[in-house]
Amino acid sequence: MAGPMGRMMAGTGPDSHSLDFKVSGRRLLGQFKPERFTLYAMLACVTLSVGLSVVGPKILGKATDLVFAGIVGRQMPAGASKEQVLDSMRERGEGGVADMLRSTDFTPGKGIDFGSIGEVLLLALGVFLVAGLLMAVATRLVNRSVNRTMFRMREDVQTKLSRLPLSYFDKRQRGEVLSRATNDIDNIGQTLQQSMGQLINSLLTVIGVLAMMFWVSWILALVALVTVPLSFVVATRVGKRSQPHFVQQWRTTGKLNAHIEEMYTGHTLVKVFGRQEESAQQFAEQNDALYEAGFKAQFNSGVMQPLMMFVSNINYVLVAVVGGLRVASGSLSIGDVQAFIQYSRQFSMPLTQLASMANLVQSGVASAERVFELLDAEEQEADPVAAERPAELRGRVALEGVSFRYDPEKPLIEDLSLTVEPGHTVAIVGPTGAGKTTLVNLLMRFYDVSGGRITLDGVDIARMSRDELRAGIGMVLQDTWLFGGTIAENIAYGASGEVTRGEIEEAARAAHADRFVRTLPDGYDTVIDDEGSGVSAGEKQLITIARAFLSDPTILVLDEATSSVDTRTEVLIQKAMAKLAHGRTSFVIAHRLSTIRDADTILVMENGSIVEQGAHTDLLAADGAYARLYKAQFAQALAEVD
Repeated sequence: MAGPMGRMMAGTGPDSHSLDFKVSGRRLLGQFKPERFTLYAMLACVTLSVGLSVVGPKILGKATDLVFAGIVGRQMPAGASKEQVLDSMRERGEGGVADMLRSTDFTPGKGIDFGSIGEVLLLALGVFLVAGLLMAVATRLVNRSVNRTMFRMREDVQTKLSRLPLSYFDKRQRGEVLSRATNDIDNIGQTLQQSMGQLINSLLTVIGVLAMMFWVSWILALVALVTVPLSFVVATRVGKRSQPHFVQQWRTTGKLNAHIEEMYTGHTLVKVFGRQEESAQQFAEQNDALYEAGFKAQFNSGVMQPLMMFVSNINYVLVAVVGGLRVASGSLSIGDVQAFIQYSRQFSMPLTQLASMANLVQSGVASAERVFELLDAEEQEADPVAAERPAELRGRVALEGVSFRYDPEKPLIEDLSLTVEPGHTVAIVGPTGAGKTTLVNLLMRFYDVSGGRITLDGVDIARMSRDELRAGIGMVLQDTWLFGGTIAENIAYGASGEVTRGEIEEAARAAHADRFVRTLPDGYDTVIDDEGSGVSAGEKQLITIARAFLSDPTILVLDEATSSVDTRTEVLIQKAMAKLAHGRTSFVIAHRLSTIRDADTILVMENGSIVEQGAHTDLLAADGAYARLYKAQFAQALAEVD
């Protein structure tokens, strides 16, 4: 457990640089380029919807004017004209009232025209209904474009993960990488669905309402615009304070997911070594860090909406006061002021909505940057365009002056040369850190050599495609990997095409897995999860060995492949391996005697170099490095076998 615990305590994760909101935001919008025609249609619907919505208050203002004109006209003497009535009021000293009624289109002696009012209200109802339908269509188009874009982003992430070198995953926790591929993309999708259409609607509403406000009264429009700079200052100040907390929130989410994933997959060892309390404490610390980051992010961005509401209320008071004075002077009708007050609300409401969505947008862009960091990670070197391949795949492997280092300052393998003929079994032994597994990783091109070259049947593997190279190599590792499914499906995973149940069972018999599989309740149809629950460690290893049998490789790589099986089963597997290795090149990394002793060639590695090579008996007779390893590690194993 020391490895995962050490990595976790080191806080392995993404680089802690600050978010460039504008760059990441523009790049996120650039992901919608394939959906531009859908977005054009959505934009047209939103524009028409907003246009109809901003006309609505003006229509309702007309209805208010009709009602007020009817009330005023009913109280005036019939037969007189509007001008005569107003002149009569001024003669009686009611000049202020006369000025106010000057902008009202009333007919003396005529009451409320309900027919005209009904027509205006029906028109308003129709306008708002069509506006609502267009907005519903726009919302559907937004959801469609967002879901398609997220679909492509998931595909891009999946493709990127397949192109990343093994070193990328070696330096990061699995849970943190998974968090980017799942949580962050989900957060981006939810953010865009909740805010994208609303942002466009709010922006167009501000433009449309502003135009109508200037049309109704440019003076009142200027009064309404007084509060806009204040709104801008509030939005930018609060946004700058809250954005770093959103970045930290999603970074901490990735670390917490990595911790949970490690503690769950290693829960048995956590209990065995009594680390439950330490694990719980570390979870609590990271959970507290996530709480603090989330609270600060939501609190800082949440302050924006009440501040914007306060600014909106200031705007409302200013418009109401100045509008009342304009009505009193007869410059505006009551209906126009009513419409303008609605417009002032419509003008400030989008600003408030933009403020309330600020936390969503900031959170989404923070997640987008984490995904873009993954997509921008340095990929493994691309396969050559005109990839070469051996004329006949026989399994002759040659290492010519190979050098390699994980760290440029720390050499691991220097000037290593080796030739393995087809059908030979090569065992690689040596102390931990000698470079045994690294040698296999270079052969598989999980890493590329720093110097020299490796050839397969005379062709430099660097000039072959990785898929072509790995298709001819079967590999069984010490760490077994099974996926959720039946045992038959797990064995069939090693085949490149369709296989029959008979072929699966034959591979299982060759790996001596058939006997224990048939003792299970559902045999080969027994379902196991990705942890291999229900089967022992040795049985999981047998399943992975059967998978290698089914792949029928030209080159076989066994990295401590029999470390989890008992001695008797290992002997049986070695006999099966001998049959499998016939005509194939085999690389075996192992410490147990039965795996090493029968190899055609044994390589002894120390500090990245081959210090001895030869057959078992010859190396023992030489009384060198192999003999020392043999006496130290294998003497008791030999006694047990004998």
